Amino acid sequence: MQPVPVPAVPSSMRPRSRSALVVSADRSFRQRLSEILTGLRWQVRESEGGAQAWSESETAQPEAIIVDSWLPDLDLDEFLQDFRLRFPEVDLVTAGTAAGAEGPRGPYRQELLYAIRRSQDGDTAAWRTAPVLVQKEAPAPHAIVAPHAIPMPSPAAVAQPAFFTNGDAAMMPHGAASARAAEAASPGARAPSLADRLPELVGNASCMLEIGRRVRLAAPRSTPVLIEGPTGSGKEIVAEALHRLSSRSRKPFVAINCAAIPESLLEAELFGHTRGAFTGAVQGRTGRIESADGGTLFLDEIGEMPLGLQSKLLRFVECGELQRVGDNETVKVDVRILAATHRPLAQHAQDGGFRADLYYRLAVFLIRTPPLIEHQQDLPLLVEHFLERMGRDAPVKKIAPAALARLAAHDWPGNVRELEHVLERAAILAGDETTITAQEIDFGAAVH
Repeated sequence: MQPVPVPAVPSSMRPRSRSALVVSADRSFRQRLSEILTGLRWQVRESEGGAQAWSESETAQPEAIIVDSWLPDLDLDEFLQDFRLRFPEVDLVTAGTAAGAEGPRGPYRQELLYAIRRSQDGDTAAWRTAPVLVQKEAPAPHAIVAPHAIPMPSPAAVAQPAFFTNGDAAMMPHGAASARAAEAASPGARAPSLADRLPELVGNASCMLEIGRRVRLAAPRSTPVLIEGPTGSGKEIVAEALHRLSSRSRKPFVAINCAAIPESLLEAELFGHTRGAFTGAVQGRTGRIESADGGTLFLDEIGEMPLGLQSKLLRFVECGELQRVGDNETVKVDVRILAATHRPLAQHAQDGGFRADLYYRLAVFLIRTPPLIEHQQDLPLLVEHFLERMGRDAPVKKIAPAALARLAAHDWPGNVRELEHVLERAAILAGDETTITAQEIDFGAAVH
């Protein structure tokens, strides 16, 4: 019996794959969005920055391009404007607000917006499961896992976390209950979402997204910001993000650690000095405040500043004028002041160790960076981030499940900075091996 020939389906009736380019410095965002678009029959390419996206579009022009709210190498507004002129027929969508962009709308714009919303909500099966770092069944000996292969939690999973599984019991991280209670106590505040995430701040935990939300709200203003958090929790990174997203981003970002300079030299370092103002001042020097004119001044560890110098800083904060050491003239300087401290500065001021009037002028807007133990579900992402960064000068190492479980069991008194150092130490101990095992995880003598 001869087989009955099956007529070919006309090409015009076949489901057509459409092409899209996803542009974001955030690898996890690109992965989620690409996965959703692929499920909608899109052929997806990815770019980490604007220059790469431009080159990709020149090589094979996509039907649509989705651009994140920040580019690491180009100004976003300039990129969007130039891209529209060069590729006017491409459907251009900005992912920061999921509201699209000016210009011609493609016939599949709604699919793109739907994919963006789902990627920001974490509403896909592949990304709904919280990371299980300690498994009931031990993994095979010498098994290797890439950190990015561990699925990340959705906002719902963050709100009701189950970070470590041991048999049938789930243990919540230290501080999660108090964080939820604080959120419930302020029902008027908008809950942070993945759209608030900043490239500099690695993590999808609600406390990290809240930092991103606050940074985006405060960055466009000149309001002083006080950043409080334990040592090693990323306070300077937050300050740099505030500067990058501000209108002062093209001007200097000047940082000074108030605890690292002797009291006798700190005034001259901040305000500058004239020639002969004190012994050893063989020539005049511009201070850090004046060198930040037009930009941002970051005063790290402001709680360690001597009380006598605080009064002089207070005058500058109030009127924007400074007086160099040894000079009678005042200089007008326009800077935005960001300050950081590991101390509870309000309590420190109440105890008399810090001027209360200066505190209230610095803490107009407050951002708190949490200890790592309060967002330990971000550990796999942080591990991946640091291993990739160390891989710029050497092959990127992977990490074994047992090593990741050992990291998860640590209480991290040194926070994210300690994690970075532990991984760097482990990479050195691993030598030429491509995988970091539990034997290479050495916490040293932790200081509590």
